[in-house]
Amino acid sequence: LKIIFPWYKSIRLLVKIQYTSHVESGSTRTEIKHWVELFFCVKVIAMNSHQLLEKGRRMGPIMGHTMYYKRMIITLQPGYSISPLRMKRT
Repeated sequence: LKIIFPWYKSIRLLVKIQYTSHVESGSTRTEIKHWVELFFCVKVIAMNSHQLLEKGRRMGPIMGHTMYYKRMIITLQPGYSISPLRMKRT
């Protein structure tokens, strides 16, 4: 029996210098690439993206859906990495 967690793929991709992130669905690939290179001071080789399915939500008689977003898989050049953001504990 093999248990697969939802974040398992993200951890596997770290070995290949690939990072996953959720972004707004209206963002373009070039905008995201520019932002990642500027904010983290890294060089991006490739970016893959896919649209996640929206989930239905009901509030009384009205049927709606949750906000949908894209998942990006960003590949960096060898020698670059993104350090994890750490939160201060108070």
